[in-house]
Amino acid sequence: MAQLSRSCVRLSNIVFYAHHGVLKEEHTIGAKYEVDAELSFDFTAAAQNDDIAKTVDYGTVYRKIQDAMILKKYFLIETVAYKIAHEILHDFPVLDQVSIKVRKRNPPVNGICDYAEADYSVTRA
Repeated sequence: MAQLSRSCVRLSNIVFYAHHGVLKEEHTIGAKYEVDAELSFDFTAAAQNDDIAKTVDYGTVYRKIQDAMILKKYFLIETVAYKIAHEILHDFPVLDQVSIKVRKRNPPVNGICDYAEADYSVTRA
């Protein structure tokens, strides 16, 4: 009998100090950001054979996220989430879908706010 499965690998609450934002001060001073990555694909073959070649190297995923967060400066966290998601989907053909959440701690909103969050998902066509 055929079985359907859904599986994913998640990297949760990756923390960076980065320089994104609309305000000039945000690019200069920086802020704390958090990123969650959900990588959806069928990892049955990797699990059955304990074979890293049939899954995603999450160390490499982490480095790609890190590069997007600290090597570049964007105005919008929406742009950061979009860029990360598309790059990861492009670089890992095994993936069916990538979801990225980027949180900016204590955003400049003239009030109390834990974080602003951009949540972006892209699915392979």
